[in-house]
Amino acid sequence: MPEAAAAGELSAGSGNGAPRVRLWEPGFVVDLGLTLLPHRRGRRDPAFRIERDGTIWRASYTPEGPGTLRLRARGHVVEAAAWGPGADWLLEGVPDLLGARDVPEEFEPRHPVVREAAARHPGLRIGRTGRVFEALVPAVLEQKVLGLEAFRAWSYLLRRFGRPAPGNPALRVPPPPEVWVGIPSWEWHRSGAEPVRARTIIGAARVADRLEEDAAEPRLRSLPGIGVWTAAEIRQRAVGDADAVSVGDYNLPGLVGWSLAGRKVDDAGMLELLAPYAGHRHRVTRLLELGGAAPPRRGPRLPVRDYRSF
Repeated sequence: MPEAAAAGELSAGSGNGAPRVRLWEPGFVVDLGLTLLPHRRGRRDPAFRIERDGTIWRASYTPEGPGTLRLRARGHVVEAAAWGPGADWLLEGVPDLLGARDVPEEFEPRHPVVREAAARHPGLRIGRTGRVFEALVPAVLEQKVLGLEAFRAWSYLLRRFGRPAPGNPALRVPPPPEVWVGIPSWEWHRSGAEPVRARTIIGAARVADRLEEDAAEPRLRSLPGIGVWTAAEIRQRAVGDADAVSVGDYNLPGLVGWSLAGRKVDDAGMLELLAPYAGHRHRVTRLLELGGAAPPRRGPRLPVRDYRSF
């Protein structure tokens, strides 16, 4: 690896696959794992890996082309290394990815459980990738199915149509929009994604450039197949929206209701409980996922379906 650059600066690779390197001192506490985990789609996500020492790898198709980012915490400094045509773009985006635009200091916990979770996890930030379509695809795959089903489809499609990640060929770079448009129907079927979700992704891929320019909720929801839940999931990751609530989530109302009021609620009840946290409602749900209380289970778990056999 090249000699480390001064904090905030880039150092050029020396050829032979050497990475570009950036050292960045945030000036605030940031937990790489907590902040970046929402971008991992299952433990076997081909585009995301966490090593035992906490090093995080992430592959992305940037506006400059494919790139791979590796992040490590070195005391108060984040060491970022990147490979591929998209290396500089990824390094420039490290502060945003790790929540430099986030404003948790404006957040006021009003419930003991939220206050305790925030105190235990001061390094949680809401970051932004700046890649709207890349957040859209897995969000659509996760619509109305169990996570295991969605993760299986995401993994299959990336391994089949992604490319080896620069600097770490064990990872796969998510395909650009034009590749998603060309995926044949039988490959969607083999992935386990039924035609409705496939059509939604293909339709979004055809207008991906416009989505990157404007990721406002009305624009996202104007697309066939994109509803409130999906738009929120996209905005949480792509633009770092700390207020985007995943309304329509199967488990979230129960978690919020049980944690904040000691009872199960529906979506309307969840939004009522979260109303005092306007501007930070997604942050609260993340904190409750880390330290809240889920309602007791009273029925069998939902079965994992496999559309490949239909």
